[in-house]
Amino acid sequence: MLDADFFRRWMTATTASVDREAERLTALDSPIGDADHGSNLQRGFTAVAATLEKEAPDTPGAVLTLAGRRLISTVGGASGPLYGTLLRRTGKALGDAGEVSEEELAEALRAGVEAVMTLGGAAPGDKTMIDTLVPAVDALGTGFAAARTAAEQGALSTTPLQARKGRASYLGERSIGHQDPGATSAALLIAALAEASGE
Repeated sequence: MLDADFFRRWMTATTASVDREAERLTALDSPIGDADHGSNLQRGFTAVAATLEKEAPDTPGAVLTLAGRRLISTVGGASGPLYGTLLRRTGKALGDAGEVSEEELAEALRAGVEAVMTLGGAAPGDKTMIDTLVPAVDALGTGFAAARTAAEQGALSTTPLQARKGRASYLGERSIGHQDPGATSAALLIAALAEASGE
């Protein structure tokens, strides 16, 4: 079973990973976005880690809901609302339980991903974070390591696609050949989940 500590470890691991990869995320965002994806997420997750340290919520749902709220209030652009919605909706789906199963997490994360799809209007194949998150959630039933592999493959799969949503879509065919920064950061989030589980 997964308790609040596990979810705090997930957010701490994500913060460390975003910190390490911020320059690469910004470099990916440079040709097809605003060249600020890495720095925006770095600021957001640093705020999340600081808030969780201070407030220490005691249920899995409360950890994710608080993290989502912090991201929405500190991250500019589209990534704050999208990641914030993902975590808040997942947290809400987990409810007030003190511990949750891997199956319950997979189900809640699917609800979070669906909320992001509704908010951003994106579907698989649109060259967004959805191309990472949908296969990751599908694979989560097999385990955290499987979800990480699916997420990494999902992020790589965005390179040959033409963007149909978000800022990159304004470039039309010029978006082809670039790995999507949002899909890449979503893979970091899933890899951090596997790390928190020890897989």
